[in-house]
Formats: sequence, structure tokens, C-alpha cells
Amino acid sequence: MTSRLTDLLGLRAREHVAFVGAGGKSTLLLGVGHEIAGSEAPVVMATTTRMSADQAPAWAELCTNLSQVERALASATPAFLIEGIEGSKAMGISPLLADEIHQSTAATVLVEADGAQGRPFKAPAAEEPVIPSTTTLVVVVAGMDGLGGIIADVCHRPERVAALTGRRRGDLLRAEDMAKVLGHEDGGRKGVPPGARLVFVLARVEARHQSAVEEITSRLPERVLTIPRSDWPPRLGTEHASEEVLGHPG
Repeated sequence: MTSRLTDLLGLRAREHVAFVGAGGKSTLLLGVGHEIAGSEAPVVMATTTRMSADQAPAWAELCTNLSQVERALASATPAFLIEGIEGSKAMGISPLLADEIHQSTAATVLVEADGAQGRPFKAPAAEEPVIPSTTTLVVVVAGMDGLGGIIADVCHRPERVAALTGRRRGDLLRAEDMAKVLGHEDGGRKGVPPGARLVFVLARVEARHQSAVEEITSRLPERVLTIPRSDWPPRLGTEHASEEVLGHPG
């Protein structure tokens, strides 16, 4: 049986969604955005932080105010917004502009709210994540291909992962460690606005990860989705093959 990403994540009409964590935020955001656009509904995609310029779609538009956003939406959907390019970095829009888009347009707003420098797992720094205040759903992503790797090698901000788990940078990343970071108020739960729903996504899951997935899920009360490696990356604009939903309804 196949399911759309928007259905798996429980998206409602005109959501404001923030993607945080590591191991596939950009890919998942683009997959969800193209699904929404495929249903002919308006959708705005953006980042509220800096991202590698080569990660931004070639069709990204420069926008710094609502009138520019409205013009972008009128010309095409989906729209991907950035504030500008500085060197090798695409600069994200302000969280206040993301809030304004959500409040003033009919579009679903999807933002990537922190970075991970290509690592499969992370814990946020003091200034992260940059989640807009009107966010209605926070999607916390973790790549299961980081499991069993050395924390310093597979984690972005390994010192923060070590601090939240009581481990050392040279230790191996265990399922217990991933669960601690994901469920910690200074980890996966950091910056979630009051009233926003929370969903965890474990990406690139293989058969060998099954016991680890079960352990992580048992430690998180919210909904946990798994996306098999065979279904990664999500196919843009098509149905997605992962249907396994673990944990509790969120």
C-alpha cells in the first residue's frame, strides 16, 4: 500500500511546517512541497537559516517582503524563497516573514529551520532552531544511517550530542542516544511553539535498524514515522511507498 507524505505527516490545509534535525530535511521538505503543488494548492518553501547554495533549487526566488512573495506565488507554485546569496550560502528569509506569509496568504508554508552540514544526526546549538512563531507542525528528522557511527563523525554539533547524552565525542551513537537527543527539551523539542504538533521521522531505515527503531519509538510519546532506504529520496510529485507508522498518534 502506498501513502503520500502529506498524509503520513498528517498535514492539514494551510499548515505552517518547520523541518528540523538532520538526515534529510531538505529532501523531505521538497517532497512534501511538490506533493502539495501537485494537488494544485499554493505552497511556499523556504529556509529560515543559511543553507548551501547548491541545495537551493535553481528556481528559488529572492524575496524579502510580502509583496514579493505574493508576486512569486502568482507566477508559479511551488515557490521556494531565499533572501539572497552570500558566497556559497543561500540566506534564509526571516521567521517574521514566514509568519506573515502564513497569516496573509492561502499557501501552506514549509520552512527548513536549521542546518546539519550533511550529517545524518544532530543536536541544536544555542541559536538553533529558527522556528517561526506561527508554526503549526514541527517535523524532526533523523537519519538512521548515523546509528553505530562515531559521534564526532556522524553528528553535526557532536559536542551538543555528547552533552545531552552523557557520552563522549569518540563513542558510538546508539539508539538510546538518538532517542535522548530527539526527546530532549534542548534537542528535538527545542523551540517548538506552544500548541504546535510534533512528528518524528526516521529516514533511510534498513532491516538491520528494526530493533533500534523500536527502542527509539518506545522512548518518544509522539508519532514516529519511518522511511525505508529503498524509498529514499521521496519521489517528487508522486506517491511515497512508506506506510509504517510507529508510536502514538500525535
